Amino acid sequence: MEKFAVFKIGKEDFGVNISRVVEILKSQKIYFLPELPDFISGVINVRGEVIPLLDLRRRFGVHTKTGKCRIIVVRCEDEKIGLLVDEIDKIVPFSPEEISAPPAMFKGLKTEYLTGLGKKEDRIVILLNIERLLTSEEKIVLRESTDLIDPNPDLENCHCE
Repeated sequence: MEKFAVFKIGKEDFGVNISRVVEILKSQKIYFLPELPDFISGVINVRGEVIPLLDLRRRFGVHTKTGKCRIIVVRCEDEKIGLLVDEIDKIVPFSPEEISAPPAMFKGLKTEYLTGLGKKEDRIVILLNIERLLTSEEKIVLRESTDLIDPNPDLENCHCE
């Protein structure tokens, strides 16, 4: 059995392997950084650590917003990244028989983002491959940008609500 933290983006259910989850956060200050890809909302300061924030709605082209959001901090290789999601559901275990390979196309998502589809009763959960959410080039740009940031700036900020 593998356990996945399940969350919503728009009306879809997504999951990440629980072994990758560092913590789940409520509303945080989001600091804008110029010249980053549009799916990067900025960075957050978590106990003095600057963490880039990836907006999964934008990354996957989902235009529905709920007005709320949560942040799932995950470990991607040796880095932490925050995933901005609409809401957190629960931890769901899947047996190997309940996980199928990703289809060639799934609602416009590139299949490289997926490890598979989890099937539980009448529910399908899109299981994400954390390592593939960012390209090598995007990881380098983020690393270079966040390395230069003071974790305690006095800047204008916004909040996820």
